[in-house]
This record gives sequence, structure tokens and C-alpha cells, in this order.
Amino acid sequence: MATIEEELAGRYEQAINAAKLDAAQAGVSLAAQNFNKQEEQSITREQLDLSEEISRIDYLIKGYSLEPGQDGVLRWVEPNDKDMIIFSEYGIHLIRNTICWYLNKNLLLSNFDEETIRKKMWDFTNDLIDTIFMEYDKVFLQPSVQDCIDVLKERIAKKVKIASYAHEILGKEIDEKKITDEKFKEIEDRIEEELEKIKQTLIKDKLKRYMLIVRTIQDAIHSTFMRAWRGQERATLRQHVHVSESRGNNPIQQQPQGGVWPWGRK
Repeated sequence: MATIEEELAGRYEQAINAAKLDAAQAGVSLAAQNFNKQEEQSITREQLDLSEEISRIDYLIKGYSLEPGQDGVLRWVEPNDKDMIIFSEYGIHLIRNTICWYLNKNLLLSNFDEETIRKKMWDFTNDLIDTIFMEYDKVFLQPSVQDCIDVLKERIAKKVKIASYAHEILGKEIDEKKITDEKFKEIEDRIEEELEKIKQTLIKDKLKRYMLIVRTIQDAIHSTFMRAWRGQERATLRQHVHVSESRGNNPIQQQPQGGVWPWGRK
């Protein structure tokens, strides 16, 4: 039969083991709460981070395109065709800054009704169109003199090719240099005028994509506003936080242990 001292020693050892178990469980619970908190912050940052969308739009207004590499991964590729470059550096800066005013977490976490969103989008679109229209000569990339000369040479080359073919059909001798000289002589007194016409034509070609680009920007801004419709983004984040807290604060079930401490014994 165990003595009182042995019984007390056994109960004391049980108490120490129980305390260690409680401490271990508390540590696991704290670690789980910290993990849930970090996970929650990471998801919140990702949900409110629009830098990827801004970067994508920035590449697009610069004329870049997504093309697969040898490894099959899509990458942004700089345009090698000047016709794909629509905006000047001034225009790119203007549109980028305009987008950054709207694509941010402050707007996402706002609370707008449908009428307010409609009015804001109306004002934004009209102001964007008016601003680009009034500054189109600075916003759109202007063709250089050399660009215009290259186009003029290309047009002359086409005329020379057609004239050479006509001579061939008629059985006449073909002298491309002589035909080229004749074509340039035809516009000798109005070369400057021809270059100006070419410049205006090149600018108009870029302006043809004006409304499409405005619509693309408009849709990007509108999508951001819709995430703030009736505070939807805030509600989603609150719901996620509530779920995370519920998981993190879920207590670990323990088996009841009574009468462990020896001085608690009657």
C-alpha cells in the first residue's frame, strides 16, 4: 500500500505533466492564431492590390503585346511596328496617372449606390474624352519627318512598280531609275505639301483607335467602381475576417481532469 508521501508525489507529477500539456496546447493555439492572422493579412493585401491590373494597362497603352516564349510562358513584348505605338510619352504619363487615381484600395473600400456610380462614370468618361481631344497633338505620338519621308518613298516605289508593269505589258523598255526620277519630278514643287498630307494621314490612323482605348479604360474603372457597389468589397473582407477569427479562436477541446493538485484534495 502506497504511503501518503508516494501518493502526493504521484499527484504532483500528474499536475506537472498536465501543466506541460496545457502550455503545449496554448502554444499550438497561439501559433494557429498567428498563422490565421498572417494568412488573413496576405489575402487582404492581395484582394486590395491593383498593381497587376495597373501594370497590365500600362503595357497595353505602350503598345506591348503578350506573346509566348520558347518555354510557352506568356511575356510582354515591345512592339516592333510603329503603327502599334499610339501614345506619346506625355500621353502614356497622362493616362497612367488618370488610372492610378481610380484603381486604388480607397475606391475599392468605398460605398456607392448605382446612381452615384453611373454619374461618376459619366463624368469620368466625358472628362477623359475631352482632355484627350483637346490635347490630342500631345497625347498621340506624332510621326517624325523621317517617318513621312519613308511613307513617301514607299508610295513612289509602288507607282514605279505599276508603271514598270505597264511598260512590260506594252513591250517597252523598263528603266526603273528613269521612272523613279519622273515620279519624283511630278511632285517636285509640292514635296513639303505631300509630306504634311502623309503626316495628317498617319495621325488619323492612330486616332482611329481612340474610342476603343477610351472604352477599355472606361471598363477598367467601371469594374473597380462595381466592386465598391453598396460596400461589397468591405463586406467581403469583413466576412473573411469573421471566418478567420472563428477558426483561430476555436478552443482546443480538453479532457476534464479533476483533483490533480494535491492541495485541492479534500
